[in-house]
Parts: sequence; C-alpha cells; structure tokens
Amino acid sequence: MTTSDRFRKIVNEVKKMGFNPVSLKFVIAFQAVSSMSKLTWEKKVEVYKKWGWSEDEILVAFEKYPWCMMASKHKIMRVMEFFVNKMGWDSSFLARSPILIGFSLEKRIVPRCAVYQVLLSKGLIKNNNFNLANMLKKPEKWFLKKVVNCHEEEAPGLLKLYKEKLALAKLIAYGHVDESG
Repeated sequence: MTTSDRFRKIVNEVKKMGFNPVSLKFVIAFQAVSSMSKLTWEKKVEVYKKWGWSEDEILVAFEKYPWCMMASKHKIMRVMEFFVNKMGWDSSFLARSPILIGFSLEKRIVPRCAVYQVLLSKGLIKNNNFNLANMLKKPEKWFLKKVVNCHEEEAPGLLKLYKEKLALAKLIAYGHVDESG
C-alpha cells in the first residue's frame, strides 16, 4: 500500500524511464521502484557501477529486465563475480542480458557454464556471448536435448558432470556443503 502522491510520483518516474504504461514491463518496473527506498535503489546502482556499468547501461538493462534491480546486492555481486572473474566475460555481457541476473547461480548458471566450458575446451562450440546467454536462457528440456545429449559421443561425461553440479547445488541449498568448495 502506498499514498496516492507516492503512487503518482512512481508512475511518472517509471514513465520517464521509457516504459509504456500499458505494458507488463511497466507494472514490473513500478513494482521494482516502489518496493525499495531511494537509498536502496542507489546502492544497487552503485553495485552495477562497481562492475563498470554506466548509468545508460543500467537503465537499458532495467528496461530489458526490470527484475535486475529486484535482486539483492549480494546476488548481483555473486553473479557478476562469477561471470567476470570465473568465466572471464566483460561485465557488459550481463548488461546486454540482464535476465541472467535473475537465474539461480547454483541451479542453473554454474551447472550450465560447466557444460559450456567442457564444450568450449573440446572445440565443440565457439567462444561467443550469444551461445552462452542462449544456453542459460533456454528451458531445461531444450538444454539437455540440444546441448548435453547431442554432444554425448564427443563429450561422454557431460551429462554426469551436469548432474553432479545440480546435486551439489541441492547440497548447498540445504546447507550440507559450504559454497566455497
């Protein structure tokens, strides 16, 4: 619940960001802006800036996927740290595909990136951001059929690796294993 003045102010703010008031993204953007204080919003903007994003990149990412501002600062940092420091990607990769920030690091990103790295090391895929982003966005059934199972002969342990990473995610989620290893 919010006052009518605050409601009107947020509606105008979201309109100024370029959202169409009759679109679903407008509603999600409204929810994102209204669910946090100005200070919390600014702190999240600062987190993105620490990773090299400009104000424009933050706004474009928010327009593409408003939920990227709903993620906690901790989640944003963990996802950025993984892609930039472990995968070696430029942070602008995430600015172009902000939906990735909303995915579970343990249940989707890490297991699929492990598969990606094996396929890349064996020369079965080429190193470009679109392939990785596409592999992360697709549903589980598609990923298994088009990425894991179709490379069964060239990379026989791929399904086993993927299942191990998923099992580890469950152990981490239930507190049975420390995330660091």
